[in-house]
Amino acid sequence: MPTISFEAAGVSVAAPGGPRVVLEPTTVELTERRIGVIGANGSGKSTLARLVNGLVEATSGRVLVDGVDVGRQGGAVRRRVGFVFTDPAAQLVMPTCVEDVELSLRRHEKSAARRHEKALAVLQRYGLGDHADVSVHALSGGQKQLLALAGVLAVEPAIVVADEPTTLLDLANTRRVADLLFGLEQQLVLVTHDLDLARRCDRVLVVEDAAVRFDGPADAAVEHYLATVAG
Repeated sequence: MPTISFEAAGVSVAAPGGPRVVLEPTTVELTERRIGVIGANGSGKSTLARLVNGLVEATSGRVLVDGVDVGRQGGAVRRRVGFVFTDPAAQLVMPTCVEDVELSLRRHEKSAARRHEKALAVLQRYGLGDHADVSVHALSGGQKQLLALAGVLAVEPAIVVADEPTTLLDLANTRRVADLLFGLEQQLVLVTHDLDLARRCDRVLVVEDAAVRFDGPADAAVEHYLATVAG
């Protein structure tokens, strides 16, 4: 598995009255296959996840992916780290399903014919083979999230970071997307409010008040989080 290293990595943003800490300096090394990140809204968990591929830049310390500094070599890191957003609309930009996957492949396959062929194969693999020429706007919520995942996975990243990918989905599609994610060979960093999904991880970080307050086995992490919520 890849190694994701946070070396006193923190994030602060400008605010009236002085800088506001979004994530306190964090030192942790992640090597497990399935890593969960849980916590309340605004706790800093999405910030932590976005540091992995440079969507958010550390204002102190640094983050490394297999020894590559995200801040200094962001392009190289993003070729290894795929990111899935909560709302698939944030990453579906082309008119049809096949065109959207082709867009993901544009830097990896120069031949338009081969790119189209590969995109069709990717759609077939993730259950969207019959929707190649369908408008992305005509898809259900679950299908849109599957398409977003297909676009990310088409380029075979070593790591997939998924930021609350099931939040907008119904139960059936939550299970479908979750089973796809947990069936991947890649390392998975999953930010989620779904504690059942968190329990399926090998290791879970609990983020509270802009800091990692617990780091350990999934069941213990979930129990810690529930105890803090209960007060």
